[in-house]
Amino acid sequence: MGIFSKTVQYLKEHLGKTRTRIASSLSSILTLGRDLDDALLERLEETLISDDIGVETTARLIEDLRGAYKKGTIKKTDDVLPFLKAHMKSYWPHQDRQLNKAASGPTVILVAGINGSGKTTSIAKLAYMLRKNGSSVIVAACDTFRAAAVEQLTIWSERIGVQIVKHKSGADPAAVAYDACQAAAARNADYVILDTAGRLHTQKHLMDELTKIRNVITKHIPGAPHEVILVVDATTGQNAIMQAKIFTEAIKVTGIFLAKLDGTARGGIVLAIRDMLAIPVKFVGLGETPEDIAEFDPDEFVEALFN
Repeated sequence: MGIFSKTVQYLKEHLGKTRTRIASSLSSILTLGRDLDDALLERLEETLISDDIGVETTARLIEDLRGAYKKGTIKKTDDVLPFLKAHMKSYWPHQDRQLNKAASGPTVILVAGINGSGKTTSIAKLAYMLRKNGSSVIVAACDTFRAAAVEQLTIWSERIGVQIVKHKSGADPAAVAYDACQAAAARNADYVILDTAGRLHTQKHLMDELTKIRNVITKHIPGAPHEVILVVDATTGQNAIMQAKIFTEAIKVTGIFLAKLDGTARGGIVLAIRDMLAIPVKFVGLGETPEDIAEFDPDEFVEALFN
């Protein structure tokens, strides 16, 4: 059991757009009772790729499906969906999807992502659920480049009932991070979550700032940051993978928070991320309220996606 859990039914309700898209595309191909053939398998392959399942995942699925078809293990379209679900689940590698924790003292979570990805809202969701689980949480407004970012995190902190450490607009982000870590240690907080400026790989000064923040908190709290979460926007589809690749080259990302999954028909991107990246999706954002967050579970996700 993780920090908090959501049921398959909850996921089904919040993955409506993706589920409808996939159901619609598959139903046009998998007419009940029809015999399988090579032409149908080719159409199925094109459909899964167009649903953002991912080229590598789709190729593997179709290869296994074709092999089972040739052996006579499956013969009808009725057999395809159970086959796909079972094999998708089996493809997920065993990965630790729990939040890393400090051996002693506060656990430091560094959060990164581009502007517009839903980063600050995702931080609020994570902080809220940690607090609901009985942990004390401090959030740090290290995105001092945008006054609106500090204001937004302040509003969220008041709404969800967690402490915030912030400086004036334009202050040194690393100084905010340092003060937040100091406050967390002094107040015996369980977690400190650092919001950072939205950045792109072309913005070298911001990437350098991120490295500076890491160095400051590492010196202050041994082993920190204990978790580096990258927030990516699910509605961007394949662009989400490109963003993740760029950030993983710049910083040691330990987990992905896939935001706005409820607002897209491209939820299959979770499967593509599995193939393209060596880091786990740990959380998914499924709405606008603080409660709309779920720990990512591959089995439950596949069931919700195709149920």
